[in-house]
Amino acid sequence: MSNATLKTLLARYKKGTLTDEELLRSLPGQMFESLGFATVDHHREIRQGFPEVIFCEGKTPEQVAHIAQAIVRRASILLATRADRRHHKAVQRLVPSARYNPQARTILANTRLIQQRGRGTILIVTAGTSDIPVAEEARVTAETLGNTTDHLFDVGVAGIHRILMQSEKLRKARVIIVVAGMEGALASVVGGMVAVPVIAVPTSVGYGANFRGLSALLGMLNSCAAGVTVVNIDNGFGAGYAAALMNRTGD
Repeated sequence: MSNATLKTLLARYKKGTLTDEELLRSLPGQMFESLGFATVDHHREIRQGFPEVIFCEGKTPEQVAHIAQAIVRRASILLATRADRRHHKAVQRLVPSARYNPQARTILANTRLIQQRGRGTILIVTAGTSDIPVAEEARVTAETLGNTTDHLFDVGVAGIHRILMQSEKLRKARVIIVVAGMEGALASVVGGMVAVPVIAVPTSVGYGANFRGLSALLGMLNSCAAGVTVVNIDNGFGAGYAAALMNRTGD
């Protein structure tokens, strides 16, 4: 359920065109929708300020498509993550306006409903070029939640002068997302340079001893820089969502 839908119901009730019983019957039906294989949480937009997001991995293209249709049908923004082209083709058959970002692996629709809600810029920083897909997932998420973003790519500690030269851009950001694999050291470097929240995203980029991101995760969790918060391995969505909440205006 969107806020607009709820306001329409309440306006009808106030005018007397909707009875007590009709209002009570409408609210539960608007709060969730059972598709048999999924229960779509339409009330999440009211509780948290943004509709349910579809995690596509493990779901068939047809399942993702029907969930997406249910979300769009209620005039809500659609964001689906970890999608492949098969998911997008299935969604597009039911939601023709759905757009696919192959690097971020996201599907978007109803983007006209996005409202600017951020107080400042969310800066997304990557240690290497290989970390960009996770960074792109974070960017798409943050922008879909109504934020302005900027980025610095491939500025890791192997050439630390690259990040040190960007101190002005770092200081201008309201929230910073640092995406890094290997040993994940970039998060500590950035955390020691700024006075804003830093969200560290370990990636699975690295050789065998990286243990598919575990070394970066542990390195970030053990950061000596105050103000560094860590999300799960490759979780660009989680970082983008958290950054959007930190950056949100008090509306």
